[in-house]
Amino acid sequence: METLYLAVPLSALVGSIIAGLFGSIIGRKGAHAITLLGVGISCVLSFIVLKHVAIDGNTFYGNVYTWAKIGDTSFNVGFMIDRLTSMMMVVVTFVSLMVHIYTIGYMEDDKHNWPKKSRGGDNSYQRFFSYISLFTFSMLMLVMSNNFMQLFFGWEAVGLVSYLLIGFWSTRDTAIFANMKAFLVNRVGDFGFLLGIAAIWTYTGSVDYKEVFEQLPEIQNKVMTILPNQEWLVVSVISISLFIGAMGKSAQVPLHVWLPDSMEGPTPISALIHAATMVTAGIFMVSRMSPIFEMSDTALNLVLIIGATTAFFMGLVGIVQNDIKRVVAYSTLSQLGYMTVALGASAYSAGVFHLMTHAFFKALLFLAAGSVIIAMHHEQDIRKMGGLKKYLPITYWTSLIGSLALIGFPFFSGFFSKDLIIEAVHASTLPGATYAYWMVLLGVFVTAFYSFRMFFLVFHGEERMDEETKSHLHEPARVVTWPLIALAIPAVLSGYLVNPMVLGDFFEGVIHVDEAHPAIATLKHHYHSAWNLLTHAIFTPAFWLAMSGLFSAWFIYMKKPSIAQFAYDKFRFVHTILDKKYFADEFNMAVFAGGALALGKGLWAAGDRFLIDGLMVNGTAKVTSWFSSIARHIQTGYLYHYAFSIILGVLAIMTWLLFGAKYV
Repeated sequence: METLYLAVPLSALVGSIIAGLFGSIIGRKGAHAITLLGVGISCVLSFIVLKHVAIDGNTFYGNVYTWAKIGDTSFNVGFMIDRLTSMMMVVVTFVSLMVHIYTIGYMEDDKHNWPKKSRGGDNSYQRFFSYISLFTFSMLMLVMSNNFMQLFFGWEAVGLVSYLLIGFWSTRDTAIFANMKAFLVNRVGDFGFLLGIAAIWTYTGSVDYKEVFEQLPEIQNKVMTILPNQEWLVVSVISISLFIGAMGKSAQVPLHVWLPDSMEGPTPISALIHAATMVTAGIFMVSRMSPIFEMSDTALNLVLIIGATTAFFMGLVGIVQNDIKRVVAYSTLSQLGYMTVALGASAYSAGVFHLMTHAFFKALLFLAAGSVIIAMHHEQDIRKMGGLKKYLPITYWTSLIGSLALIGFPFFSGFFSKDLIIEAVHASTLPGATYAYWMVLLGVFVTAFYSFRMFFLVFHGEERMDEETKSHLHEPARVVTWPLIALAIPAVLSGYLVNPMVLGDFFEGVIHVDEAHPAIATLKHHYHSAWNLLTHAIFTPAFWLAMSGLFSAWFIYMKKPSIAQFAYDKFRFVHTILDKKYFADEFNMAVFAGGALALGKGLWAAGDRFLIDGLMVNGTAKVTSWFSSIARHIQTGYLYHYAFSIILGVLAIMTWLLFGAKYV
């Protein structure tokens, strides 16, 4: 089996290398064929691994080879294959496979996205396939790792490839700004993540998961002094540092600002980044590190509050967005907040379960949005759409499935995972749980409202597109619609895995939950099956809030559009705050970017202009000039002046020989 485990990430890597280095030789068909084959093999093997682990009850923990050894610490490349890993492998490879198939149709006419004078469009099709396969490889290395070194490698690799993909259309200034923004914001989070890993190595002497977890009881009560007279538990510092890394990757407030701008990349990578790969890395990492987080209520409260704030306030921003992809992007931010809240409530299995269901319906929504964009000739403003149901029937029905799953409508996957998170937070005994509960509960209404605002404006109502666009409207090619249908199936059915994954013992021995944190135990006590959850749905406030949000969107945007205009006129300041995303970008540009610029100017003025130019370069020249101005008076041209100087020199030498030499 070890060879099979190794083949899962390497299949995607080989396809990426061939498409990237030999794309001009193998051509478009060769590039998408080889990468599809590689990711397809990874997907099939991942399902085999899932069967081997989940059904047959096998696990694997071992090293492939030693990369380096420093003192007593070995840095290995190895795998930890358990139920959490195998589930992540299936989600990553399946969604990636659908994105690869979809990309064949979406990027077919990519040449028009590049200026004629630019050579960036040469082999861009092959390069894109190489990048998304490399992305898949990086994420697989992250989730399969059995040590922090390999985890960090995958962590940084997905960040690097996301930088390449977000700025794929490199002739666009907005794309370059967006990928640099993503890169820099993630470096902030990664710095905290690296500090956490360094603290783990310092106090345990190892970066191997198993060895670190075994030594946790020894460091549970250890303290460190960060500020004078301020002692912190080591496990709290480690947990918070690791979570800062998760905040960057999983786009939690205030490190969320990069994710909406990542929409500057092509739609397929929006689905890949936002659904199954990069943004879920933080959720997976915290779940994997549950033995550490369970030792620190301080860290868990922080996770709860950050997640709840992200879930509600980022959902509000989605209400005022008019770009179809940005509406879905803000829903990703909000849903990541829900997952993070679950982690803070120690309901790790519920958070990971929502990660899985969200991957399917969010990839579906992004790819459906891309289908609309193709049909609308790359128009993304939902105010210029409307009535697309009759032109795009497959896209319509799959979008409806994705939207119902997103709002947590009964019988759809999002209902099971999202409602369990809300119930878990309600059952939590942590101080931050009350605030978190109200935020995630109100977020249900907000999610339903912005989701169906977009749905109704795009597919129902009057047709607001121009006549030329209307005359060319039709369903995209089958290579685009097939992945939508394939993703729609798990968007409905994956929720019924709630029995083993959350209410059962699927993650027993994989995820550790302390007895002092009773959220999951409470859920298992009250709910025993998917049917049990469904029968209780009508009595929960989450259900009625979701229905209220859906009805409100229908009434305002289908029946009484004047209400939306009235609200805009009366509460324009609220709209401005939301449209400006709480002025987070302006704050960052003024404080951090502006501060860095001011610091740079100050260092230039003091260091470069004054110290180097003023003292070292020009100062040396001035001293030389001054010395020369003095010395030139000695060169008078008169012979008796020179003779007098010679006599003085001879006199000085004789004096030294007579009186000074005996002391030497």
